[in-house]
Order: sequence, then structure tokens, then C-alpha cells
Amino acid sequence: MFVNREKHLKTLNDEFNKIGFTFTILYGRRRVGKTRLIKEYIKDKKAFYFLSSLENINITINRMKDELANFYNDDLLKQIQINDIKTLFLYVANKIDEKIVIVIDEFQYLAKLDNSIPSQFQYICDEIFKNKNIHLILCGSIISMMYEYTLSYNSPLYGRRTSAIKLEALEFKYLKDFFPNKTKNELIEIYSVFYSIPKYLELINDKGDIYENIKANILNPNSYLYNEASFVLQNEINEPITYFSILKIIASGEHKIGNIASKLGKSPNNITSFIDKLIELDIIYKIIPITEQNPEKSKKSLYFIKDNFLRFYFAYIFTYKSQLELDNTDYVINIIKTSFMEFISRVYEDLAINYLLNTHKDLLKCGRWWDKNTEIDAVGVAKDYLMVAECKYKNKAVGTNVLEDLKAKATKIDSNLPIKKYILFSKSGFTNDLKALASDEIQLIELL
Repeated sequence: MFVNREKHLKTLNDEFNKIGFTFTILYGRRRVGKTRLIKEYIKDKKAFYFLSSLENINITINRMKDELANFYNDDLLKQIQINDIKTLFLYVANKIDEKIVIVIDEFQYLAKLDNSIPSQFQYICDEIFKNKNIHLILCGSIISMMYEYTLSYNSPLYGRRTSAIKLEALEFKYLKDFFPNKTKNELIEIYSVFYSIPKYLELINDKGDIYENIKANILNPNSYLYNEASFVLQNEINEPITYFSILKIIASGEHKIGNIASKLGKSPNNITSFIDKLIELDIIYKIIPITEQNPEKSKKSLYFIKDNFLRFYFAYIFTYKSQLELDNTDYVINIIKTSFMEFISRVYEDLAINYLLNTHKDLLKCGRWWDKNTEIDAVGVAKDYLMVAECKYKNKAVGTNVLEDLKAKATKIDSNLPIKKYILFSKSGFTNDLKALASDEIQLIELL
């Protein structure tokens, strides 16, 4: 299934429709749908697609040469010996007489095999392709390596691209395209565990509940996703023990750097570089209270795992892997069931924040707020007012007591702006007493 990549397709097609040479860097985490996007883009175009792999560089060049020979039906190219990428594309460039797309997928592997590859592609861009009607796409799934080889200031390819696409997971709202028969609550459950990575979503049995799908696709040591987190992270980081330990601690609910360091038996200064690297790789993100006036100087930072699947993995699979290796799947699934509602609550809050941003266009920003004693799930900041929100992901209708608690907590916010709206989100609806209070000022929202 190909879902919601219209803006990315438009970017690629805009590049194709330009006259002359264009160059796109396309990157994003494993299984996010990069190759599927490329295939959709090139399906009606003349295009050469090559998938790099970790094999000997001479074998790789010969394989690319043979595939280009087949593409152009060129027997001479098959027979001649070519020892580098630059010479190969110099030969091919002379055959180009119409607009063509050239895709090198998993480019980071090619560059890893031969550290001269980025310099060779610099020459290809600057000298061989510069006057040709070509759209070159270099695509990769190891973000740190793609950045190093193509986007960083020190890369020979820096400044050559005409566009760059970082492909992210799908937005939550598109999950219904995969599962039209699922309820909103079921979609939130799926999103909380499998995130919105297309490949992961394709594994889900539409007729099974969330626990059946977790058991079949994640907890089974022979399943596709059992070791997926290791595959995603192993090429990005050099010291997996420390990084994995940090992610496990964050997934368990500890978000302050001092407390994370304490659980590792280290000082905060000793883990700062690891935290910064995880942020750079887009694995974790930092938040501060949304009303902070000088966010860069704030000492109230909290750290969260961005990818819901990785968060689920480090909360349950990594923690209980020894039990899973002994086939004690029921033991682990029972642990998941006892804490699953709380696990989903954090995701539900994130969805509520995004909902407020999407439905209230006058908001300048929206996010969590806290001080030493008080937490508010979402605070929206407009030019001349605030809105505050509480999220309850529980099997119980929300009553007036939650509204009163929210109003009391809102008085603690350090802002001169008046509070215009109180918004309550609930998984299980609202009591009749609370419904009677609903107004423009007090808004009640069930599942998003």
C-alpha cells in the first residue's frame, strides 16, 4: 500500500520537471518507505535503479556496470573493464538523450566500501552530469552515515544537492487507510506499539487484537520485529551497551538527565555526549516547559524516545529478553497487559498536542508544561491567550473533578496571558455532570 507521500512525490516530480541536472538526497530510518516512494516516483519514467550492498567494491562496480549494460542493451559495456564509478558514469553520460532518473539506493554502503566515492560523485555532479538532463537520487537508511557522506559541511557533496528529503514515519491520521475496520482506540494501540512505519503495519493481522499482534510479530524470537531495534541502531552507534541502557531507562519512565545518569552510576557530564548523539540521530528528543522564555538556557529539560516502536522495544523486549529466549511469552505479555494503559497514555498526550496544533491555527506553539510540583499534559500558547488540556486514557469516564484539578494546576503557569480554554481528552467519555458544563471555554474531546 502506498499512503500519503504526496508532498514528497511532488518534490521529486518538481525536480524531474526542471531542465538540466538535479540532485536529491533521500534518507530516513530503516523500513520507513524510502524505496517504496522511489518506486512510485519512477514507475512512469525512464529510470535506472541500483541497490548497493556490503560486498567487495570491485564486485559492486562490476554489478552496476552489468546492470547499466542491460539497461541500455549495450554489449560493449558488458565486455570492457571499468574500475571506478566515475569512469562508469562518464561512459553512460554519453548515452543519455532524454530525461532520466538515476537512483543509487543504500548509498552509504557504497561510500563505506570506498571512501573516495563521495569525491567521485562530486566530480560526477560537477563535470559529468552538469549539462545533462538527469535527476540523480542518492538514498540511504543509516542516517548518521548519509549525513556524513552527503549533507555535512565536510562532505565533498556538500552544497551540490538541489533538494533533500528526510522521510519520516506516517502521521497517525493515515493509519485508518491501512486499517479501515479498526476503531479509533485500536488505531491508537497500534500506533503506540508499531508506530506508523509502513513495513511494520503490513505485518499486522487486521482480525487480531493488539496483544495477539504483539505476541506474533514482536515477542516471538523468530518474528520479523524481534531484533528490529538492534538492526535499526547497530549501524548508527558505536557503544551499544551505554546507548541501549540509556534508552531502556528513558523507556521505563525516567526523563531527567540527572536521574538517567544516576541509574547508570555516572555523572550527567559523562552521558551528555551519548544524549547529544541520540538527539542528533533523531532517536530521542528534548522538551522543556512550553512557556519557558529562554528555552536554550533552560535547565528543566526532559528526554523522550521519538519512535513508539523503539520505546515499546526498550520498555518490554529489551528488558525481558531472557524470558522471551526461554519461550516465556505469556509471562511477558501479562506484564505488558498490566502496564499497557499507562504506556499508551504518553502517546495519547502527544496525539492531543498535535490535535490542538492542527485544529487551532492561532496557536504559536503547544506542548507540555511542568514545575517542581505540577504537570499539565498540554498548554497551547497563542498571541494573546493560553489553552490548557488534560488527557485521560483510562477505562473510566472523566468527571468534574478532573476539570477542577486542571483549573487549579493552570493557576501555577508562569505566564501573563489569560487562559481562554480548558480542554479535556478522554478515552472513555465524560460524566453527565461534566457534559452539562461543556461550552466554548470548556471543551470535551473523546478519542482523537
